[in-house]
Amino acid sequence: MEFFDLIKAVILGFVEGMTEFAPVSSTGHMIIVDDLWLKTKEFLGSGSANTFKIVVQLGSILAVVVVMWKRMLSLVGLYKIEGQTPSRKFNLGHVLVGIIPAGVFGVLFEDYIDENLFFTSTVIVGLIVGAILMIIADKFAPKRPAVKTLDDLSYGKAFKIGLIQCLSLWPGFSRSGATISGGVLLGLDHKTASDFTFIMAVPIMAGASGLSLVKNWDQINADHFWFYIIGFISAFVFALISIKFFLKLISRIKLVPFAIYRIILAVILIIVIYL
Repeated sequence: MEFFDLIKAVILGFVEGMTEFAPVSSTGHMIIVDDLWLKTKEFLGSGSANTFKIVVQLGSILAVVVVMWKRMLSLVGLYKIEGQTPSRKFNLGHVLVGIIPAGVFGVLFEDYIDENLFFTSTVIVGLIVGAILMIIADKFAPKRPAVKTLDDLSYGKAFKIGLIQCLSLWPGFSRSGATISGGVLLGLDHKTASDFTFIMAVPIMAGASGLSLVKNWDQINADHFWFYIIGFISAFVFALISIKFFLKLISRIKLVPFAIYRIILAVILIIVIYL
């Protein structure tokens, strides 16, 4: 594999790490950058290139574990969050009921998604529809959120957010965009919805990456490993830089500015590709 090919892994890792936590679709941005510029399918092959775009997200997920280590340890009883009580405690049960819907749909439709939706044209649709949902969420969200910390989250709301997260299986829709919007509509404040989104992403992306690797293992050769490793490290580093900044930003500006960005990006892509 040539040196510039490995630089492409750094670039895609940068795109992933800087967009994973913002509700703009990290997968959609990687597809756009790859299709219009990097063209990794030419030397990785379609299956390996698509698998990379899933596996590289593990770098960003590792950043979540590092930044939110106290909350992650509390899920397995190794750390006590201040204010937690037996009746008011965010636990693995909330995470489980939140990931079941997307996990089931992801397994059922994984092949269809890989073969038919990893294109810039489908990302444009996801960007626009996701933006509409985000605008609706900010407009119709309760003025006084009832859930201001993860320890106030009920199992029912966790499951409903998980159902809404299924929309993010469409590339460009954005996992964080779907779940934060769903959480806000259900009475979570923006930061708590973001926290829940990031924690749910850990098992979801680990499972999605494992499934994609198993299904496309025969299309990944030894030359691809360094590409994967460098992309993973790049995503991890840039995600560490962006995650804390985003958590502060989302509490201040809400979702509409991100929705406007998504619509502008979609319009630009339509002009560049179709006009």
